[in-house]
Amino acid sequence: MKRPVSDIAFTPAVKAAQEQRGSREAYARMEQRGGWQNTVTPDLAQFIGERDSLYLATASADGQPYIQHRGGPKGFLKVLDEHTLACADFAGNAQYISIGNLDENDKVFIFLMDYPNRRRIKIWGTAKVVAGDDELLSRLIDSDYRGRPERVFVFRVQAWDVNCPQHIRPRWTEEEIAPVIDELRARVGRLEVENARLRVQHRAPHGNLSN
Repeated sequence: MKRPVSDIAFTPAVKAAQEQRGSREAYARMEQRGGWQNTVTPDLAQFIGERDSLYLATASADGQPYIQHRGGPKGFLKVLDEHTLACADFAGNAQYISIGNLDENDKVFIFLMDYPNRRRIKIWGTAKVVAGDDELLSRLIDSDYRGRPERVFVFRVQAWDVNCPQHIRPRWTEEEIAPVIDELRARVGRLEVENARLRVQHRAPHGNLSN
């Protein structure tokens, strides 16, 4: 029998925990219906293309986890094909924890958040660091983005899942709220002009009435 894609996360220990706490039956039905996917679908590609940040999890050989935030212009994480993602690695604080972890453990986890729409997607897979490939790097960088690219992270997608929106607090970026702020400023400007006009009209002398 083919193993469900979700087995990458639902290990025997996880399934035992689900069994003990009453959720295993529901997840077993999910697995029977096809469960999680292991290829980049058009919907996933669109979601990735709209993101300007992600959280990348790696672990050392002995299992010490590390999570790193990565950001850039929208779509900085690129879809190369239905199994492969990639992004440029820009110069930073030179700790190289993610790179060092990948040298001894290629397993990775990518967490993508859409705060305004309260949606999150989890991606399991493996990764490698590619240096010296100028052609690949040129496909991944935005010429308008201020950052010095040094290498490339290439991710092999093994499974992904969409989480429920429960407990996600909506947040908006400066770019997302800018049109709303601009409209409010324009409205305030129009009200100030109207207020000034009414004040002038109120102070204007009235004509004298003659008998």
